[in-house]
Amino acid sequence: MLGVSVVALAGCGSESQSEWKRLAMPEPATKQGESTLALWQGAWIAALITGVVVWGLIAWVVIRYRRRSDDEIPIQTRYNLPLEIFYTIAPIMMVVVFFQQTVETQNVMLHRSAEPDNIVEVTAQQWSWAFNHGVGEVDYTKDEKGENDDDEFPYSEYAYVSGTGSDIPSLYLPVDRTTRFNLHSPDVIHDFGVPGFLMKMDVIPGRVNTFEVTPKTEGVYAGKCYELCGVYHSRMLFEVHVVSGEEYDAYVEDLATRASSEKPLIGGDYTRTQVGLDTEESAEHEGAAE
Repeated sequence: MLGVSVVALAGCGSESQSEWKRLAMPEPATKQGESTLALWQGAWIAALITGVVVWGLIAWVVIRYRRRSDDEIPIQTRYNLPLEIFYTIAPIMMVVVFFQQTVETQNVMLHRSAEPDNIVEVTAQQWSWAFNHGVGEVDYTKDEKGENDDDEFPYSEYAYVSGTGSDIPSLYLPVDRTTRFNLHSPDVIHDFGVPGFLMKMDVIPGRVNTFEVTPKTEGVYAGKCYELCGVYHSRMLFEVHVVSGEEYDAYVEDLATRASSEKPLIGGDYTRTQVGLDTEESAEHEGAAE
């Protein structure tokens, strides 16, 4: 079986071999995602080593102490104190190491920079997304973090893009720049995640959750909502375009000429409008409901 496995793996392409090295985890597109990949690989390696040791001990005991004749009774051992101590201490040490590595990775993924390069206000609502890019200078003292939304935002103007049930929005990010996401929800719990970033986070009404990414590779990545948020949850898709810094600046400047406001779209009349219906139709539905 080992020989067959070696021959089979030898026929894999470079992409397949890379997937084997990552143990089926996507290639991290951000610097922070590298920590998640390392934790994933380390956990699998530790689990495989533990499995090999346990399987080896089981096989050795089965062979070494097997019954050799019909009238033979194997030695009956009631207990083995050193072995029992080992079986108690070893799992505890493994759990401690796993916990320590997980906390270190969590600290990297949730690190909050004093002055990130960009701050994007992300709004998740039933059932699409709005992405608000800051225009002009940033005031970090007004950046949000806490239990509730407020009326102060780090930029004096925002260029925004929003999706509908039939229009998947695009989120543009600059490569090699740190972008902070401030996550808002006016209705139910959503979850903002990009598989290529190896990171996702709940979007909770009444609370502003945040995390940062530093994309390292240009490209297009799929994003979606990871929390079942209603009947059209499957429509909550978006695309992430990681582009050069110059292309990102040009995109935000052009977007500001087409869709901008003094404050980001994070609630109010906009989010009370049902996706797929215009304002008048929504008002009729609300009146009928009342």
